[in-house]
Amino acid sequence: MSLIRKIYVNGNDEEKFFKQLEERNGETDKKVTAVVSEIIENVRKNGDVAVKAYTEKFDGKLPEYYEVPRDLINDALTEADPEFVNALLNSIENITDFHNRQKSQSFINPKENGVILGQRVRGLERVGLYVPGGTAAYPSSVLMNAVPAKIAGVKEIIMVTPPLKDGTPNKDILVAAAVCGVDRIFMSGGAQAIAALAYGTESIPKVDKIVGPGNIFVATAKKVLYGVVDIDMVAGPSEILVLADETAKPRYVAADLMSQAEHDKLASAILVTTSEELADKTIIEVERQMAELSRKDIIETSLSDFGAIIICDNKDIACDIANRLAPEHLEVLFENPLEYLGRLDNAGSIFLGQYAPEPLGDYYAGPNHVLPTSGTARFFSPLSVNSFEKRSSFIYYTEEALREAKDDIVLIAEKEGLTAHANAIKVRF
Repeated sequence: MSLIRKIYVNGNDEEKFFKQLEERNGETDKKVTAVVSEIIENVRKNGDVAVKAYTEKFDGKLPEYYEVPRDLINDALTEADPEFVNALLNSIENITDFHNRQKSQSFINPKENGVILGQRVRGLERVGLYVPGGTAAYPSSVLMNAVPAKIAGVKEIIMVTPPLKDGTPNKDILVAAAVCGVDRIFMSGGAQAIAALAYGTESIPKVDKIVGPGNIFVATAKKVLYGVVDIDMVAGPSEILVLADETAKPRYVAADLMSQAEHDKLASAILVTTSEELADKTIIEVERQMAELSRKDIIETSLSDFGAIIICDNKDIACDIANRLAPEHLEVLFENPLEYLGRLDNAGSIFLGQYAPEPLGDYYAGPNHVLPTSGTARFFSPLSVNSFEKRSSFIYYTEEALREAKDDIVLIAEKEGLTAHANAIKVRF
């Protein structure tokens, strides 16, 4: 029996699998929500005292610094491996080039009758960036969140990150923060750090938006606090869907599936193919390559529980399945992948061709790697410069222009029973 199941599209078997995936994306455990709600309320009432108490409870000890001194951040950059710093700078260059094209423009629309309408766009005042700091420390996430925020014109970026077991910050995270221009860094993680950013404490400033990945407690805290503060999105387990025909290389397909399966036992890695031969060879490659990988146990559980190879008759059906599942990452390993871009409507990010593997997007190419999961690519978009912008519309009317419009406005207001609205127009005439 192979590690990853094969499913033939027949209107029944694939539907059972899709339902299983949906159940994986079920509501957050009620016990987690209860714990998180208690933490949030404690931090709201008691500020830094509560945050530090939770840090000691969950992380083992209080760090030497609550706020990381600027000298320590600068030292981390000075002492870092120059090749690592150079790789980050090259990545930032690509991310900056891509995101610069997303900036929105303010506009003003003067009309002949003296009316002036318009929209003003500016960056948020202050944004909170959550960065996991333990074994799952991701410097790349610092780049993907901080660079578009800076381009949008965010005035201040506050980072929170949990300390390592010895109470020190993760040096790679500090390096990434330094090269991105993060303004302040606090040593705190978990739901307590999210609550601190949302409400503000004596030390941690209140922010307008919280972005960045985290565990189930972090994700739940963001969800609970949405409305008190804006958030990027409610992130679920990672996903990849690979569309492939007989021209795809099995070793590439296997490697790409496992690149996401290693994230989490709940991660989903799916191959949809028109070639049974490719399916069988990919299974062999998965088992061969997995033996050499450090996160073999996680990959094995992920592929066994939420992975699949779906075999279908043609590429149109394959594209329909991709649109149905709306994956976070979608690879197209068809012979002419660009031909299918117009058919693929629901995906966080699309990777075209055999030399655009998913990790290229995670680390380097430029498009953002903060993507909608759990099928939400049907209506959510990747993190972008627009995510850090706010818009205000403005209206200027002359007396004559309002006189011309007044009867229509009064009529609509009175239809709605809002006589004070109508009166605010009438009193002017």
